[in-house]
Amino acid sequence: MSVQFERHWRLLVTYLKPQWLRVVLLSALLFCSIGLQLIDPQVIRYFIDTTQAGGPLKVLLIAAGLFIALALLQRVVAFSSTYAAENTGWTATNALRADLTLHCLQLDMSFHKKHTPGELIERIDNDVTALASFFSQFVIKVVGNALLILGILLLLFREDWRVGAGFTVYSILTFTVLGFIQNIAVTRWARERQADAEFYSFLEEHISGTEDIRAAGAEPYVTHRLFSLMRRMLETTRLASLVSHLTFFSTNFLYVIGYSAGLALGAYLYSQKQITIGTAYVLVYYIGMLSAPLENIREQVQDLQKASASIERVEELFRIQPQVQDRAQASLPARSLAVEFRDVSFSYDKQENALQNVSFQLQPGKVLGLLGRTGSGKTTLARLLFRLYDPTAGAICLNGVDIRDVALEDLREHVGMVTQDVQLFQASLRDNLTFFSKRISDEQIEQVLKELGLWQQVQSLPDGLNTHLASGGQGFSAGEAQLLAFTRVFLKNPGLVILDEASSRLDPATENLLEHAVDRLLQERTGIVIAHRLQTVQRADEIMILEDGRIVEYGPRAKLANEPNSRFHRLLQAGLEEVLAS
Repeated sequence: MSVQFERHWRLLVTYLKPQWLRVVLLSALLFCSIGLQLIDPQVIRYFIDTTQAGGPLKVLLIAAGLFIALALLQRVVAFSSTYAAENTGWTATNALRADLTLHCLQLDMSFHKKHTPGELIERIDNDVTALASFFSQFVIKVVGNALLILGILLLLFREDWRVGAGFTVYSILTFTVLGFIQNIAVTRWARERQADAEFYSFLEEHISGTEDIRAAGAEPYVTHRLFSLMRRMLETTRLASLVSHLTFFSTNFLYVIGYSAGLALGAYLYSQKQITIGTAYVLVYYIGMLSAPLENIREQVQDLQKASASIERVEELFRIQPQVQDRAQASLPARSLAVEFRDVSFSYDKQENALQNVSFQLQPGKVLGLLGRTGSGKTTLARLLFRLYDPTAGAICLNGVDIRDVALEDLREHVGMVTQDVQLFQASLRDNLTFFSKRISDEQIEQVLKELGLWQQVQSLPDGLNTHLASGGQGFSAGEAQLLAFTRVFLKNPGLVILDEASSRLDPATENLLEHAVDRLLQERTGIVIAHRLQTVQRADEIMILEDGRIVEYGPRAKLANEPNSRFHRLLQAGLEEVLAS
């Protein structure tokens, strides 16, 4: 329990500290509300006892007016505290969502291969949403209601020590029951959150693959799997809710017993003429008031059950650290870069190597054509250069500097990559091209788009560069989207360019637009081109052929093309695309 408390407290301090003024205001409003609730019954007692004693009408009217004024003030304070609490909660949870999102974006590709976007959405959004009440109300409400209960008990002691002692025992018993049930419920809510994550993960994955599912006639399997996941969600939610509702039944059962005892005590003491009718009313009223703070604490405990499960899952996500560590010990020059692989090996699953003892050097300004069948390690080599992964063994150097000693931001400024799959985001065309960088002017964008032959089409869009694109791209074909990806690299102006089969999605007409742009892009830059077509290979200075993660041939393109015994020569003779596909 102490570890759990420390975890909860650490999270609260981290995200509420920046809002300390708002938290102080919220605390002041809550304590003001407690004071008003404790004063109200005293005014009513005075009114009742004054009426019994035949007091003057003017005094009764003043007491009635005071009671109404206090009631109105109490409503205003309650509204203000609710507004402040909600504001505090959403500010804190939005900050936590941002931190979680950034943390996930910084994790390795291996993490994202294991966790689907649907699961991460569930973790980042729904788990954090469950903490809104925890941030905004838990500590203040629990402490505030505990103080309200303490104030009620002290006032009951003041009226009669027997009543105070009896209801102190009652309150302790209620808290004990709540604590016991809360411990049981936390694990149930953790299972419920996990079941939700699995459901949303499945939903996201299969909705995005609707075309393939329908083409394969796999709808019955998907539906059956969906029902099984929904069944598990139902079972876990039902069990967690059942345990949590035990808190509700226990609290209400104890409240009925306590209220009945209070009525009996008040009636007995009044019948013995030990208290006035006004005091009897105050006793019963205060005992009745115990139900509200106990109910509020019960609700907070129930929220804590859900929050504890969510906190555990959030912290579990935060505990996952990237294997690709950022350590800025060197920098790269703003010019074409020399590339060197020194006995590099890499494995995705730590069992079978995707690359094995790869060593080569590529001089600045030279273009390497990288060939090999699917699964030979071409894309893996590109990913390692971009530090999406780190080598299992060996080292990769740019201009003689180990890329592990270069800050990730600096490395990715100097290395540009265009892949087969282009992601266009729900943002303006300008932001899609610049990735929200303010350093790139519209004039620079216009110049690059003109060179790529896209400027005329951009001008035809409703708002030009301000046109908002839907996910996947609005009004752009696959080939044009590929050209937009090239535009991103142009604007970044890197010293090393990696083209990972980047022309594979282009139709012949669009490819013609791209050819002269690629030639310009590779001028005075080092290039690595994962070849898909013969025309692409012809611009390479050197050729490397990979097979099963090993280099089986490497040398100048012209020399290999003229050697009858070279693999590259045979590829040219047989037709590059046919051989690589076989």
